[in-house]
Amino acid sequence: MDEVRLRFPELIAAHISRSSRLHKEGKLLMAGAFRNNSGEPVTTMAIFYSREDAEKYAKDDPFVLEDMVSEWHVKEWANMLEE
Repeated sequence: MDEVRLRFPELIAAHISRSSRLHKEGKLLMAGAFRNNSGEPVTTMAIFYSREDAEKYAKDDPFVLEDMVSEWHVKEWANMLEE
């Protein structure tokens, strides 16, 4: 993750800013990068309140738009604590 911050500071800043805005708007519950071993590709996960917001987030992500993401998926989540 540190390598991404060093190599692509503008993209990571845009990515984090966008994620923060969506969180404040109540669309994004949480997001972050997995703590991979060095040398492994960076992998991330985000949890949204709707599938539509998740798909828009992935399609419009700065790293996706720059063709730096090899693949992404939206999966349905069954929250066992949902009321």
